Amino acid sequence: MRVFVAGGTGVVGRPLVEGLVDRGHSVTVSTRRRESFELVRGLGAEPVLMNGLDEAEVHTVITAAEPEVIINQMTALSGPSQDYSAWLDTTNRLRRDGTRALMSAARTAGSRRVIAQSASFMTRPGSGPTDEQSPLYVDAPGPIGIHIAANLAAENLVLGTPGVEGVVLRYGFLYGEGTAIGPDGDIVTAIKAGGLPIVGDGTGRYPFIHVRDAVSVTLQAVDRGGPGIYNVVDDEPAAQVEWLPYLAEILKAAPPSRISVAEAGEQIGVQAVYYGSQLPPASNAKAKAALGFTPDYPSWRDGFRKLFG
Repeated sequence: MRVFVAGGTGVVGRPLVEGLVDRGHSVTVSTRRRESFELVRGLGAEPVLMNGLDEAEVHTVITAAEPEVIINQMTALSGPSQDYSAWLDTTNRLRRDGTRALMSAARTAGSRRVIAQSASFMTRPGSGPTDEQSPLYVDAPGPIGIHIAANLAAENLVLGTPGVEGVVLRYGFLYGEGTAIGPDGDIVTAIKAGGLPIVGDGTGRYPFIHVRDAVSVTLQAVDRGGPGIYNVVDDEPAAQVEWLPYLAEILKAAPPSRISVAEAGEQIGVQAVYYGSQLPPASNAKAKAALGFTPDYPSWRDGFRKLFG
């Protein structure tokens, strides 16, 4: 099968491309940098240059490749995230404008299916577990609301393009090699320095997913499961008050400090308040039933210890 991976040199993209090639697919990978060509060829795929925000270029590249399946992994999250709003800006544009260009090109190229990444940490604050039908926090303050709106716009484009099977994979917070929660990652560095506090009562429930499990379910989605949205998260939503001290202990760092919700909003930003104290848990039941998702790391507890222990 001809598969096109848009943005296939990132943390998820590299092992995903390797997995696709191992399964016998003919894989084309887009990258923004010519210096990544050698990496892509080393994975057994064909590299092409593509700026995901250049509509004409997206159309030319994808129609030339004539893929049966497109997997959209385009982000711009590899840089430092001190300014959360600025850090998300290009990714938000890729969600809105890049997805629009990609879906138009997919339709012209006659692609059968488009699989696109989104996020499972977008639901409205509440007390109970959430699933793919739960209301999103579209009126969230600041960069959280902007990012959720961009993700929702991308999801609607993927699911609403006539003639194309749209599959949205809402990944949880990724951990593993190359991520912020990996060796030398931003979050790990902050924990070691004592710079990541528990917010309020710390009851925000993080949906974690190991990179390998995210790749596994994405491979399954190439030829399994119907169109729709799937949460790609592990079996145990993690309260910040539990996972943060647990990881600090594994890293042999000092126990995390605590700050109030008001202090977190002023000193860090609205994202710290939402994730740390408001985020409801997300269920992976639909992905298990429809995509055969069986995580190798069903709990972040085992995953963190395996990664850092």
